[in-house]
Amino acid sequence: MKVIMEKDAQQIAIEFLKKRKNTERVDISSIEQRNGCWVIKGTCPIDLEGHPWAEKFEVIVDAKGKIKSTDFSLL
Repeated sequence: MKVIMEKDAQQIAIEFLKKRKNTERVDISSIEQRNGCWVIKGTCPIDLEGHPWAEKFEVIVDAKGKIKSTDFSLL
C-alpha cells in the first residue's frame, strides 16, 4: 500500500478546493498528521452574493489520498 506524503496531501486538497469553491487562490495555514491522516487547514476567497469574503477550511486526506472529510466556515 502506498502512503502519501505531506506534499501529495496538500496538492490533493488544493485541487479539490479549487474545483469545489471555483477559485484559483487557496492559502494553506497548516498541515499536520493526525491518526494516520493529513489535516490541511487554511482559507480561500468566496463570492457571497456579489461580495468577496474569506472562508476557512479543514480538509482531511487519508493515507491512500482520498478526501475523508471537509469542514468550511466563514471568517
